[in-house]
Amino acid sequence: MSGEKKTTGVAVIGGGPGGYPAAFLASDLGMDVTLIDMEPNPGGVCLYRGCIPSKALLHVARVIAEARHASRWGVEFPEPTVDIDRLREWKNSVVRKLTGGLGQLTKKRGINYIQGRASFLSPNTLRIEKDGGEELLLGFSHAVIATGSRPALLPDISINSPRIMDSTDALELPDIPRTMLVVGGGYIGLELGSVYATLGTRVTVVEMTSGLMPGVDRDLVSVLSRRLERLFDGIVLNTKVVDMREEREGIKVRFEGASKEERVFDRVLISVGRVPNSTNLGLEGLGIRVDKKGFIIVDEKRRTNIPNIYAIGDVAGEPMLAHKATHEGRTVAEAIAGRKVAFEPRAIPSVVFTDPEIAWCGLTETEAREKKIPVKVARFPWSASGRATTLDRNDGVTKLILEPETNRVLGVGIVGIGAGELISEGALAIEMAALASDLELTVHPHPTLSETIMEAAEVALGTSTHLLYGTGKSK
Repeated sequence: MSGEKKTTGVAVIGGGPGGYPAAFLASDLGMDVTLIDMEPNPGGVCLYRGCIPSKALLHVARVIAEARHASRWGVEFPEPTVDIDRLREWKNSVVRKLTGGLGQLTKKRGINYIQGRASFLSPNTLRIEKDGGEELLLGFSHAVIATGSRPALLPDISINSPRIMDSTDALELPDIPRTMLVVGGGYIGLELGSVYATLGTRVTVVEMTSGLMPGVDRDLVSVLSRRLERLFDGIVLNTKVVDMREEREGIKVRFEGASKEERVFDRVLISVGRVPNSTNLGLEGLGIRVDKKGFIIVDEKRRTNIPNIYAIGDVAGEPMLAHKATHEGRTVAEAIAGRKVAFEPRAIPSVVFTDPEIAWCGLTETEAREKKIPVKVARFPWSASGRATTLDRNDGVTKLILEPETNRVLGVGIVGIGAGELISEGALAIEMAALASDLELTVHPHPTLSETIMEAAEVALGTSTHLLYGTGKSK
């Protein structure tokens, strides 16, 4: 210990999409703020090893896929040549640009940024371990835990090989392997699997449940599944991996379940979810409550059972989404400032950035069925969309989940290209307790994919312009 001790009004532990918005708004509200993170600039997993680099690579995959698709229209492109080093550097340049920009905003706001690892010594003191072994003590009035999450491991399987990757490794693009197994049919595995498959890898996905994207509306997933069946070398359901071992030619994987075989893959991507980074923070010594999954327990202000310590983002519970963390961070900053606030969203949108994209918010039809909630469902197929037809992508669907008596919007689900750009209207409708008639009466530009939300409302009200049938069905 160097003996150096500093003090701050608000200490934010973690510079990700929850931590840096909390620090920025707290500073804007006049507080003395210190932001602590292991990276040289803010950004967290999202910018360095998650949302941003994956979307950069997915955009490249989308361009390649569309170039191939153009042959249907009489436009032929030669098969692309992928320079993996330049592609990797472009992806890294996107990360540097955004994280560097956040570093500049941190300085201009006068926030004290410390690169290091923080842990609690007391309810008002942090120990920060900096590079080179230097340590310092930081006293604080309020602290915000925004330490995020990390990739989960396969239980009962322990193997150390550079051929086995998690999402962080996969985003580094070490090479374009001939074959790859993706363990887990969730959104991270499908997104990264899509990138590698488009770049030329023969990708197989294994999922232990009966379908891809467990828990997501089956109407939406079925559209994506049909396309992925053509893109991937294979999709194996109701099957789990029970053993992996390295051999000279690759990783030999043994399956159990619907498929009982052994296969060898050049690389294996393990994508079975994420776990919160709530360990090694000194929480036990303070008595901060954590649930069985490792999530820190918080109230509507994101405050822990220690009144001056808050937790936000992945470490504070599901859904583990960057935009959820951002809004929690802003809520915390206002709470510390003494404002009357609470984190009480009616709808947090989720997006899977595959091709096609899946996006949803609020109540899903699957959830309504499981909980026996009576709903009215209205679907508008993109086969009747003029804009989808001009794009030669009629494989989408927009659906509304409505309260039967009032037609109030309870949920919105979309599958199709650009679904992630469309879902915000659905989230706004749910937050404002909008009715289907509000969506129907809102003039949408033509020809656009956003019209499909308006047209789904017309279906619900029995006034559909572009379909011969008009009424939704009750569940």
